[in-house]
Amino acid sequence: MLTRLSELPNRLRELPALAARVPNVLHSVDVMRRAGLMVLSRPDTGVKALLAMRRWGPIVGAATISMERDPYALAIVDERGQLTYGQLDRQSNALARGWHDDGLAEGDVIAVLCRDHRWLVLAMLAAGKLGARLLLMNTGFSGPALADVSERENVSAAVYDHEFAGLMDALPDRVRRYLAWAEDDEAVRATTLDDLIANNSDKAVPVPPRPGGLILLTSGTTGTPKGAPREIRSPFAAAHFLERIPWRTGECTMLAAPMFHGTGFSQFVLNLALGSTIVVRRRFDPEATLQALEEFRCTALVVVPTMLSRILDLGPGVLKRYDTGRLRIIFAAGSALSPDLGNRIIKNFGPVLYNLYGSTEIAVASIATPNEWQQAPGTVGRAPHGCEVRLYDKDGQRVTEPNVTGRIFVGSELSFSGYTDGGNKAAIDGLLSSGDVGHFDEAGLLFVDGRDDDMIVSGGENVYPIEVENLLLDHEDVSDAAVVGVPDKDFGQRLRAFVVITGNVDAESLKAYVKANLARHKVPREVIFLDELPRNATGKVLKRKLAEYDEE
Repeated sequence: MLTRLSELPNRLRELPALAARVPNVLHSVDVMRRAGLMVLSRPDTGVKALLAMRRWGPIVGAATISMERDPYALAIVDERGQLTYGQLDRQSNALARGWHDDGLAEGDVIAVLCRDHRWLVLAMLAAGKLGARLLLMNTGFSGPALADVSERENVSAAVYDHEFAGLMDALPDRVRRYLAWAEDDEAVRATTLDDLIANNSDKAVPVPPRPGGLILLTSGTTGTPKGAPREIRSPFAAAHFLERIPWRTGECTMLAAPMFHGTGFSQFVLNLALGSTIVVRRRFDPEATLQALEEFRCTALVVVPTMLSRILDLGPGVLKRYDTGRLRIIFAAGSALSPDLGNRIIKNFGPVLYNLYGSTEIAVASIATPNEWQQAPGTVGRAPHGCEVRLYDKDGQRVTEPNVTGRIFVGSELSFSGYTDGGNKAAIDGLLSSGDVGHFDEAGLLFVDGRDDDMIVSGGENVYPIEVENLLLDHEDVSDAAVVGVPDKDFGQRLRAFVVITGNVDAESLKAYVKANLARHKVPREVIFLDELPRNATGKVLKRKLAEYDEE
């Protein structure tokens, strides 16, 4: 009793902070009620959801919520068929038991190198039920990158698709290997996830002492990707997306963005909690995506911007061939969405575009609604309730004036707490750096002006390449563009543009076009024509490769 009384002053000091959270919690509850995730007449459902998240973590917790709501609801559609939420639950139980009998245990790290399909989902769920840590690997990895990340993260087991079998040689012998996707005619020698599911009981598994956790990897455009742990222990976190994007329970979403990346993963878990049907394909094909939207009557499409560009490249004739009239949401994130591309999407699909700005580390920073995009093409919108975005200058002083560029810092309960190697992002006033610079306009809408380290100084003038890129993308004969800074003996640095063209245009014409629309110091000294730009698996341009480009 004395011990409890001695703690009373500390508890009392916590009361103001707890009281301050009440309005946010109530707001989140209302947002989730509108989406259908919470029914105020059944408060027990909210308690069950909270307990599921606490016990199992975000992935298993989300699936459990929907399985208990309706086990017969269709959950996953891939090239091999369909699975209900009840089937996901039972098969992941069996897989977790198989892994346990094979020696995997709570706290082990299970790396998954898979494309989007049912076995990726089952591996995610089984890892959570085992209490293991899930590490989502980039399908664009080379052998050395796979080996480096696996060693740093102390991987115990690897789940892989048949196409990545050769990369498994880069892992040490101690790492257990399990085959996920196997071709029908393949002579399978490895242990498959199907084997473990077929040979083990699918009865419920005991709750692990603590949730295993999740590690996402950064995009890795400048070196070996870093590990960014994720801990989402509250169902209220979904309100960050639901407030600005009209997701609803029981609908159908085409998930084209890869699930190993933050964009695809976050929307996969959200749709899992909503009890939606999630349509996935192992590889992105623009016309097959349109076909799936029509066939499954999808109400939402999750993409990275390069996918939107490839869909529009099909041309009006192909676009009109498919009925996409049920689409209420096109969710784009993962890289910059140019004003031209966003405008073309709205022209062809209607006001359904939601442009999210975030990163692996900070999760969500802001979201532009269709109305905001139409008011200010190129904007990334506003921060959802519970998130905060501020700008700071190079001296750490806050920037509050409109149209003044500053470094972007973000705070939310979804932000990570540091890399697995012990490093972290720069922080000011408790907010994490996004690594970008941007500005607010007079209406309070956020614009990203470029990467903080992309800015070059040419002849004493500050230049952000993204402004030139967006202008080039507006040109009728340019289908893709990237601009980088390169050393210059006279000016310190100069701009070099890389473009992919569809029409008859030369370098001098493009330079004149930039000069007519921007200041002289923003005109690229060189314009190099490529068949395509180098990109990683999530569609981000590999600017380091372009900076090292040798015309010879």
